[in-house]
Amino acid sequence: MSTQSVKVLSVLVLIVLLLGLGGCGGKEAVATDFKIGVVTGTVSQGEDEYRAAEKVKAKYGDRIIHVTYPDNFMQEQETTIAQITGLASDKSVKAIVICQAVPGTAAAIDKIRNTRQDIIILVAVPHEDPKIIAEKADLAFETDNLERGRTIVRLAKDMGAKKFLHYSFPRHMSMELLAQRRDIMKEECEKLGMEFVFVTAPDPMGPEGIPGAQKFILEDVPRQVAAHGKDIAVFSTNCAMQEPLIKAALEAGAIFPEQCCPSPTHGYPGALEIDVSGMAGDMKAILAAIEEKIVAKGGAGRFATWPVPINMVFIETAVELALKAVDGKVKLDDMEAVKAAMKEVAGVDIQMKRYEEGKNMYLVVSGSYIFGKK
Repeated sequence: MSTQSVKVLSVLVLIVLLLGLGGCGGKEAVATDFKIGVVTGTVSQGEDEYRAAEKVKAKYGDRIIHVTYPDNFMQEQETTIAQITGLASDKSVKAIVICQAVPGTAAAIDKIRNTRQDIIILVAVPHEDPKIIAEKADLAFETDNLERGRTIVRLAKDMGAKKFLHYSFPRHMSMELLAQRRDIMKEECEKLGMEFVFVTAPDPMGPEGIPGAQKFILEDVPRQVAAHGKDIAVFSTNCAMQEPLIKAALEAGAIFPEQCCPSPTHGYPGALEIDVSGMAGDMKAILAAIEEKIVAKGGAGRFATWPVPINMVFIETAVELALKAVDGKVKLDDMEAVKAAMKEVAGVDIQMKRYEEGKNMYLVVSGSYIFGKK
């Protein structure tokens, strides 16, 4: 064989090897080797988030590692930090999804960045300063709380409300977006000729815990309806309060426009004693079951939610984006790509905008589903 022939053969062999590395035996095998950590609350703190983690775990198996933060996360921030950072100790974990991003999340991200620059961190529903989270996380999701300050009050007005009651407590009112939303709600009420009523409820992280906060809601709603009349809309900033709030509002005849974290499965099944376990996440079936109960109890046209469980959507979307981002198939600063991913998960149109220009923190809002509306 001539020297020229040897050179040609060598080049051909090199090309074949390179093609093999770029094809099925190379990049794809590496791409499916990494894992994603998912951090949520427990069922008692946020069932939607926990079930979403179960759902992605069922879909992707051992590629998903699911851990929870403690129910009393305000007093156990070190535990929260340890749970999040513990995921990063596994070198095969290439992305972490956190929802809700309770206090301690920012500190956990800082600790992870000190040792693992390769990990992509995606968070949703941040409790800490959104400006700080927007800087630290690779992507963040939150409902558009400022816009909801207007949309929730307008929806309540359309549903017949003459007054708007806002339950919260100092810890939540120290959170920038929630405090701003409260102020916008008050301003919107003034524009629409509605009275705004603020009631301080016990903090579920306080001495009496979640049971004490729930007991207060069950007892206070009838008092407020007796004082203000049935055409009062009730709203609370806390997840654990949604079930008793729905139950008490329905029994007292008040109006309930939306949960803190809008979802057909947030508060409604428990308040109405509906077993949704056999509905396999079928939101149309769940909405129909809720509607039947609401109408039967005389609440038609006075109770509403979003047609999708938004925190579940946040987690599922974040996981799908994480899978693609690690593989280099999507850029998290591409808002249209992020929106398309969320729309695919949600199955409904989602409005989205940036919290601040240049930041990968996206604020979303959806339309409403009013039970029993003709």
